Order: sequence, then C-alpha cells, then structure tokens
Amino acid sequence: MKTKISFQTKNELLNQARSNYRLAKRFDKIKIINNITEIAGYGRKYAIILLNRESKAISLLPKSTIRKTLYNEDVKRALITAWQAANCICGKRLAPFLKDLVAKLEKHGHLSLPNNVRTKLFSISPATIDRLLSKERIQNSKGLSTTKSGSLLKKQIKVRTFADWNETTPGFLKQI
Repeated sequence: MKTKISFQTKNELLNQARSNYRLAKRFDKIKIINNITEIAGYGRKYAIILLNRESKAISLLPKSTIRKTLYNEDVKRALITAWQAANCICGKRLAPFLKDLVAKLEKHGHLSLPNNVRTKLFSISPATIDRLLSKERIQNSKGLSTTKSGSLLKKQIKVRTFADWNETTPGFLKQI
C-alpha cells in the first residue's frame, strides 16, 4: 500500500539523494533511483531528471501566472457596438475595417472614444475579438427555427407547368 508524501518531503528526499547520486557508481545509482521511485512514486526517467537537476531548478508545484487584462470594459463595449453595427460578423472579417467602422460610428454620434481606448481597439487581433465577443454571441444567437411552411399556401399559389401555356394571348412569342 502506497502512502502519499507531501511535495516538501519529496523535495527534501531529492535534495539528500542528489549529492549521493552524482558521486555514485552505476550500480549505486540504480539503487538510489529504485528507492526514490518506490518512496516518492515517480517514474524512473522522471526521477533521473530530477536527480540530475540543480536543487533550485526543481519546482514540484505548478506556478500560476495571472495575466493583466489588456482590454478593459470600455474597449469591450466599443467593440460590441462596432460588431453589432457590422451585423455581428466574425473577428477575422471585422478586424480589417474596424478603423473605418469606428470612424463612421463616431462621425454619426454612435460612439465617442478616448484616445487610449481607440488605440487598444485598433490594435486588437481577430482571435481576441472572437474571444471577447464569445459571451455576446451566445446571448444574441438565434435558435433553430421550429416553424414549418404551411401546406395551404402551396395549394393557393398557381405554378405553370409545360402543358398549360396559352399561346393565343398577347406577349407570347413562338420560335420558328
């Protein structure tokens, strides 16, 4: 039965074994690797990699990176306005003419943007446009139509077939 060991304990075990591992002969290294794989639960290759690294390079806990949001709510609102004015097209089609569209929207009074928002809006990539508009697309999406065309309407519309052409009325040309 395997017992779970904390990351700190595994790290201490590796630090102690590292100095012995580097000075050991081949058969002694095999014994050290076997001990570490049994105690820590690592695979053999991963244990070898950890033993060959410097102690500062070991990071058993994943580092979480928090990115700063580049595009704030003002940029998002302006982008939504431009997107709706462009009839909700995709980001790849919206990005090339976003400058012209924003200029027209500002000219007609639908938008008024400060310079910092305008520069961020013009530097936005098509993929980022799609990512920022993903929630809006879901909210504005139209579902599948469940209506069916009526059969009564089909019966009321007269359709000409090849047999019912009236050749005697004016406007008909006969080819000879």
